[in-house]
Amino acid sequence: MKITLIQIDKTQEVYLSEGIAQYFKRLSNYITFDLITINVPKNLRQRSEGEQKSEEAKLIFAKIETSDVLVLLDENGKVVSSRAFSQFIGQQQNASVKHLVFLIGGPFGFDQRVYDRANFKVALSAMTFSHQMVRLFFLEQLYRAFTILKGEKYHHD
Repeated sequence: MKITLIQIDKTQEVYLSEGIAQYFKRLSNYITFDLITINVPKNLRQRSEGEQKSEEAKLIFAKIETSDVLVLLDENGKVVSSRAFSQFIGQQQNASVKHLVFLIGGPFGFDQRVYDRANFKVALSAMTFSHQMVRLFFLEQLYRAFTILKGEKYHHD
């Protein structure tokens, strides 16, 4: 199974980029992992929230296939524990999912068409985090999920 994380716009904070790079490297021991950044034109940020989400949706759909299992990282998604998240990853592996795609939206979330296309919605917390910070938190949780599945000592209940 291949896992891809799609994010809107590049990570701007150096400390977040460094953490993302660390977990990206760690994940390579477990899976084929790809990180795709969709660069949104600067002039789009001058437009309305709805127009921004609509344009982002077009760019997102250009990066995913109909056969991909799409998981939105969304504040209104299901809040799961680290262990439950690892079980979800294991279930996708057991179901022979070829490509599992996680998506972090822009500052306003997702266009309704993206919600309609999604197979799952997951929240990393009941709290709201910036879309920039979610990238690092998600990669750490993905790494944690694989260590749980492998029975390694990274996670403590």
